[in-house]
Amino acid sequence: MSSRSPEEAEHALEFRLPAATPVPKRRLLTVAVVALVILAALFAFGYLRRRGEHNALAETASGASRSAPRIEVVSPSRIASDRALALPASVQALQETAVLARASGYVRAWRVDIGDKVKKGQVLAEIETPELDQELAQAQAQLGQTDAQLALTKANRKLAQANYARAQRLAPSGIVSKADLDTTQAQAEVGDANVKVAQANIAAQQANIARLRQLKAFAKVTAPFDGTVTRRTVEVGTLVTAGNNANPLFRIAALDPARVFVQVPQDVAPSVRQGAEAKVTVREYPGRVFQGEVTRAAGDLDPQTRTMNVEIRIPNHDGALLAGMYAEVALTLPSPHQAFEIPATALLSDAHGQRVAVVDGQDKLHLVPVVVERDNGATLDISTGLTGSERIAKLGSAAFVEGMQVDPQTPQQQAQEQQQRPPQKG
Repeated sequence: MSSRSPEEAEHALEFRLPAATPVPKRRLLTVAVVALVILAALFAFGYLRRRGEHNALAETASGASRSAPRIEVVSPSRIASDRALALPASVQALQETAVLARASGYVRAWRVDIGDKVKKGQVLAEIETPELDQELAQAQAQLGQTDAQLALTKANRKLAQANYARAQRLAPSGIVSKADLDTTQAQAEVGDANVKVAQANIAAQQANIARLRQLKAFAKVTAPFDGTVTRRTVEVGTLVTAGNNANPLFRIAALDPARVFVQVPQDVAPSVRQGAEAKVTVREYPGRVFQGEVTRAAGDLDPQTRTMNVEIRIPNHDGALLAGMYAEVALTLPSPHQAFEIPATALLSDAHGQRVAVVDGQDKLHLVPVVVERDNGATLDISTGLTGSERIAKLGSAAFVEGMQVDPQTPQQQAQEQQQRPPQKG
């Protein structure tokens, strides 16, 4: 495309363009100065505004860094002094014994079997005692001989006494010498002694016969107390021997009331008292609770398990509880010391042990050692270290140091601030 000259352009437009008016240099300078002033004012306004905001932010941050950190504090909760325990236990008979034979012989008959209810003195078995019968007959015969011997010694004593009396009368006249008098006196004394010996032999024979008759009475084996036969080990014709080393004939147990033994841990063992209520359950009777009470406590701890043996008696009229059953005992015992509950998050565990951060009246932190009695998961039971009036940091932190200044806030104060805070616009 070719370029045109001004004259050609004017000819093409068919009119003449006016001549351009020259701009004075002074005006151009004035416009430039005004524009420069405006730009400087805008820059100064923006810079100063940003600087003020920056300084305010820096002051706010500096003040926040210098202010005490805000922490949420809670008070320990005093927990109930009564402690509920569920402990494993075992059921045992009130009385249980092995019935042994007191007389040797052969079983003639047995009268009861396992599961039978027996009364005290009831015959359980009868034993034939032929050797004992012979001993008794021999002892009775020996007693007869001793009786005859006593009669003979009494007659001899009577004769000796008569001779001595005669000698005493004749001695003054000289018919009986002094020596004969002494002899008759000695014979009279020997006669008295012989009578006493014979009487003693009779008493011994009578005692022997009484012993044999007593053993003969044991030929009938009887129950020592009311109970249930739990074992029978004899048959007709079984040879039994008397003595502790012999095999038992029967085993009898008394199960009403039943005894339940439970091992109570050391921390509540001092609180066990006679008459305390106990509830016993066994899995064989779901939903049934056997009511009982503490009757005895061992009074010392097992050095291996650090537990105390406690006996609970349960009425068992229907025989539902059997000896050897596994049971569970529910006991409510007062704790021997006061305990407090705190959030588990408040505990600090480090090289110095277990501690909690306590805020004093001047809002300063103090790290207090505590002893945890029980870990309940979300909460902890503290046995020592707290009195219940402290303010404790709900959330423990490794940044806590002794004497640190803090801004404590209770959950109620935080809730009030949350309510007073204006809602944020979406």
